[in-house]
Amino acid sequence: MTKTIVLAVSGSISAYKAADLSNQLTKLGYQVHVLMTEAATQFISPLTLQVLSKNPVHLDVMKEDDPKVVNHIELAKQADLFVVAPASANTIAKLAHGIANNIVTATALALPTDTPKLIAPAMNTKMYDNPLTQRNLQILQEVGYQEIEPRSSMLACGDVGRGALAELDTIIQDTIEN
Repeated sequence: MTKTIVLAVSGSISAYKAADLSNQLTKLGYQVHVLMTEAATQFISPLTLQVLSKNPVHLDVMKEDDPKVVNHIELAKQADLFVVAPASANTIAKLAHGIANNIVTATALALPTDTPKLIAPAMNTKMYDNPLTQRNLQILQEVGYQEIEPRSSMLACGDVGRGALAELDTIIQDTIEN
């Protein structure tokens, strides 16, 4: 049976890397369903992810194409694995506090508790190291999320430090292991 991965992409400059991630996972034989926050669509086109995943990209929690199903509930039921990559500070905070105001956070809240969940933060070093972000990540770990820690690197803003999205090979390896 083919594993279904729900890949949630949030608003980070690293969102462009979701194209390669979805492409590689699809080539490995996974069924990949992409969810995007509105901010993520400012960094990468949903069409790119649709072509590479070979599935529609979900953008709006209120858009229901099939009146027989509630989209975010159905996506949560289908998920063998939920991966948030990249995970912005905003999305991490919403996930940690159960705020379900977009397709990513509503689907996450609807996941069965035993669904494996990976989260790969990507943001400025000061945002990542902020005690609030660290507390939110701790909350997520307590409820079953496994963090794929960011790398130290020169970031898009020019700062150097921890906050760059983990290498795709690392994210893919952690995905395969789950």
